[in-house]
Amino acid sequence: MTLTQGKAAQRWGIFLSLVANSVWGAAALYWMETKPVAPIDVLAHRASWTLPAALLVLVVAGRLSSTLGFLKDWKVLRVMGLAAFLISINWGVFLYAVTTGRATEASLGYFLLPILTVLAGVMIFRERPSLPQRIAIGMATLGIVVQVAAEGGIPIVSLALAMSFALYSVIRKQVSVDAMQGLFLESLFLMPAGLAWLMLHQWSGLGQFGLKTDFFLLFAGAFTAIPLLTHITASRLLPLSTVGLLSYIGPTLQLLVAQTLLGESLSMMTLLSFIFVWCGLGFIIQDNIRSYRKIRKAGMQKPPMT
Repeated sequence: MTLTQGKAAQRWGIFLSLVANSVWGAAALYWMETKPVAPIDVLAHRASWTLPAALLVLVVAGRLSSTLGFLKDWKVLRVMGLAAFLISINWGVFLYAVTTGRATEASLGYFLLPILTVLAGVMIFRERPSLPQRIAIGMATLGIVVQVAAEGGIPIVSLALAMSFALYSVIRKQVSVDAMQGLFLESLFLMPAGLAWLMLHQWSGLGQFGLKTDFFLLFAGAFTAIPLLTHITASRLLPLSTVGLLSYIGPTLQLLVAQTLLGESLSMMTLLSFIFVWCGLGFIIQDNIRSYRKIRKAGMQKPPMT
């Protein structure tokens, strides 16, 4: 690859990453269009229509046959079944949050996610956290304590979103299945449950609230697959450190959307909670950049093969 081609690939990767994170950041606006359908019914639609969207992507990419090969691996199927359960919790909590005026709490959950992922690595894989990571965990804990004081209870929405996705990431680490293949396999578990729910509940709002609502319900699968596909492509074109930094655009947009377009309020105590979490994220980002630079430097200093 020439220097010009490399720069073009990087620009294209940044563009695709911006698209993915912008879609995720504005997701609340999409799901708000499904009201007055109940969150549990919207979840059933999303579970049902994600499989056709993921299937179409794999067919176009010419990767369906290799993906179907995983159906013979019981370890992969067990892991993906558990992953499907965890991601359904994540989807359901997010849908509940954005349709009940709690999108700000949802954005806090996704800001907490990188820190809780580090904590999961420490607790489950016995990884040894660096000093910046330990500081980040401490700052996140302070943020949660402040939120408890502000709300008079545990921030269930924020913690449920962060913990479900952190555990999902841990589970997915057990198998060598990429994101789009994983979405397809997870959907194989989710679609039967989703369709059963729809059939038992008169198709859960479909055909009851107008064509616009029907469109947003039926397009839920594509809305799930499109940003994931662009994110995967961007990850292959960009350094992981760049992908990681760009990923914070999503929760930032979620917070902005909640505070502006959705008209939610942010108390001083909740803002203080966010500040503690953001400070913790700063340490995580700094640590990730330092690690990336060390790896890159080591690769540049590696003697050529003879």
